[in-house]
Amino acid sequence: MTATPRRVPALRPSAQRVSTLLAATALLTSGLFGPGTLAQTGTLPSPAQAIYDEVNLLLQGEYGGLSTVDRPALTREYQGRLDAACAPEPTTCPAEKAYPVLEAEITALGDEHSFFQTPEDFQDFVASATGGNRRQFGVKLAKLDGESRVVLEVVPQSAAEEAGLMRGDLLVSLDGKPYTYEALRQARVDGRTISLGLERAGQSLTVSLTSRDSSTRDLPRLSFAGAGNNVAVLRIPTFLAGGGVAQRVHDLVAEARTRGAQGMIVDLRGNTGGSLAECDSSVGAFVPTFVRVARGPEGDSRTLVSRGARVEDGRSAGGVRNPQLWTGPLAVLVDEGSASCSEFFAYEVQYAARGPIIGETTAGVGNTATRIFPVGQDAALQLTILHYAKPDGTPYPVRVTPNQLRDQTEEDTRLLTRGQDTLLNLGVQALATAPTITQDRRLP
Repeated sequence: MTATPRRVPALRPSAQRVSTLLAATALLTSGLFGPGTLAQTGTLPSPAQAIYDEVNLLLQGEYGGLSTVDRPALTREYQGRLDAACAPEPTTCPAEKAYPVLEAEITALGDEHSFFQTPEDFQDFVASATGGNRRQFGVKLAKLDGESRVVLEVVPQSAAEEAGLMRGDLLVSLDGKPYTYEALRQARVDGRTISLGLERAGQSLTVSLTSRDSSTRDLPRLSFAGAGNNVAVLRIPTFLAGGGVAQRVHDLVAEARTRGAQGMIVDLRGNTGGSLAECDSSVGAFVPTFVRVARGPEGDSRTLVSRGARVEDGRSAGGVRNPQLWTGPLAVLVDEGSASCSEFFAYEVQYAARGPIIGETTAGVGNTATRIFPVGQDAALQLTILHYAKPDGTPYPVRVTPNQLRDQTEEDTRLLTRGQDTLLNLGVQALATAPTITQDRRLP
C-alpha cells in the first residue's frame, strides 16, 4: 500500500568502498568531529557518535553533487547538536539519538537527492530494491477529497490483485465505516482481514482482503489503447525490481510489434527510479544510441548505450538478450512523482527528439546519481555521488519539463474513477504527429 512514493537511488552501495572509507577514520583531523571520538578520548565512541562519524566520513569523502555548502563546517555544527542530545549519557548514547540530528544535517546540505534513512526506511527500500517481500496489500493510491482512496496500481500477485481491485476503483468504506487511509494503514500493520466497500464505474462492490508478506517485484507490463486497440501502452512502474526490468521492456517491445501496434506510449508516472543500468538499457529500446558523462569526486567517466548494451569507459557493462528497437511513433507520460532514472529515461527521449514527453514537470532528481551506504546497525545514508552532462558539456536538467505540459488535478483523479485517463488520452492523440526513427535525422 503506497500513497506517497519516496525517492530511490540510482546506484547500489559498494561494500568494499565503504569498508575502505571506514578504515580511514583514524586519519581524520582531530578538529572534524566532537569529543565522543576515539581519536580525541582514547575510548570507544557511543553508538550515536559512531554512526554520526560514519555518516560524516561518507559526506566528506563520497559526495559528488552540486551543493556548495561547507561540509566540514556542517559536520562541526551538527556535532554540537549531537553533543547536546547525548549530554545525559555521553559514553552510552544510543544510535537513535543521532537519527534526527543526521536527518537535519543532510537536509541542511541543500541537496534534495540526499537523505538519511532510519532502519524502518532502509528495510522498506531493501525490499523494493531486491524484489523481496514485505507486509502489504499491494495497492498504490491517489488522493481524492483529502484521502488516498483511488486505486492507481495493483501489484501483481498481491492480496489486492487476488481480491480483484482494479485501477480507478474508489474506496468508500472499511469494515462498514467511512473509509480513511489511516484505518487502511493500521489494518495493513495489524495484518487483519478487512471488508472494503468501493465504487467501480458507478457500481458498488465489496471485497475482502488481508495484508500479507508478498513480493515487491513489479515488472513492466503491456496493455493496449486507442481506436482498434492499436496503441501499445508500456507501463514501467519502477526500475527497482531486483533486476529484469530492461529485459522485460525489450521483450514487450517485441510483443507489441508482433501484435501489430501502430504507436507506443511509455508510462513512467509515479516511477521513482531505481537501477541506472536497468534504465539505460530500457531507453535503448527507443533511442538507438546515447552518451552520458558522469562527474564525481574521482573524476569523469563516460557511458555509451547502444541497442540496450552499456559500455562504461570502453568496457562492456551488460545488456539484454535479443535487443529490440521501437521505430514507430512514441510518447512518454510523466508526472511529479517521476524521479531519478525515470527522469533520465524521459530526458534521453526528449534530447533525441524521439517523441513528446507529456504530463507534469518531474520530481527533480534527474541530473544526479545517488548511492545507498549502510551505516550503523540497520540505518543507511542516501548520498549524491555523481552529476551528469552530455559530451559537449550540456548539463542534465534537474527536472524534465514536458513538451506538452498538463498538470494533473483532482478532477483528473475523479475522471479516473469513471474509466477516463486524461494523460493517456493525450498520449494517444500525440502519436498522430510523433516522429519515427526514419523521420528523425538527429538519431544515428
